[in-house]
Amino acid sequence: MTVVSVLRRFNRTYTQRIGVLDDSYLGTGRPLNLSRLLFEIGQSQAPTVRELRDRLGLDSGYLSRLLAGLDREGLVEIVQDPDDRRRRIVTLTASGREAVAELDERSEHLAARLVDPLTPRQQQRLAQALATADLLVRAATVELRETGGDTPAGQEALRAYYAELDRRFPNGFSSDAPAPAEPGSHYLAALSDGRPVAYGGIRPLDDATAEVKRMWVHPDWRGAGLGSRMLRHLERFAREAGFTGIRLDTNGVLTEAIALYERAGYREIQRYNENPYAERFFEKSLLAI
Repeated sequence: MTVVSVLRRFNRTYTQRIGVLDDSYLGTGRPLNLSRLLFEIGQSQAPTVRELRDRLGLDSGYLSRLLAGLDREGLVEIVQDPDDRRRRIVTLTASGREAVAELDERSEHLAARLVDPLTPRQQQRLAQALATADLLVRAATVELRETGGDTPAGQEALRAYYAELDRRFPNGFSSDAPAPAEPGSHYLAALSDGRPVAYGGIRPLDDATAEVKRMWVHPDWRGAGLGSRMLRHLERFAREAGFTGIRLDTNGVLTEAIALYERAGYREIQRYNENPYAERFFEKSLLAI
């Protein structure tokens, strides 16, 4: 049985058992699409319409119609952002907060009822299997978008990247100065539900060699192959730009990154720059890619 057929069978089984096909999802009187949107609004602090659109992957017109439906029910308020009048903010009303609480409670009860016939060992197996499936499906459906450190996604990714380096480096990491402009650089973000979960870029070292910079994968997403996928795309950027080789540096405590580079065919070399945080240095030929 192929992975596609297994996934299709699981989709049929799961959607039937959680009531996706019902006009009234979980008996709330609202279909799944409205309930899902309402739940997402409740999970955020005054999200913008654009954030909801990116997070849920919805068409602008369709999202507007769904929000209008929630507005007519008196569950949400849609107002202009006082800091940027081009943006609209969505907030829950008191009735909306009650509806989200009810939805959460009903979802919890349904999930408990579904797994109740299973033994504790079976429940643990199911939890582990679903966690793995969730991670891999999300990793397979991330959006890879060329971006930069001056974009919201780039800024969020860089903050997370620098914070992790500061936590893990024995003497911390200083990121007081903004990342300098790098002529000829290309940066890529992996987005899931509109949020960056991986980031990295390349910049020229010389006419023949590019350098991988600021390679980062969110800790919750490690082990799903996202780092390897990002690295392949960055190598493709470099090769299409005419580079024949690629280099990178890293710190010795970043063992996951070192293992990734070694699996991808990078070989260790002598120091080639003055980066005070770098301890190990790697390169790879792009001629055979």
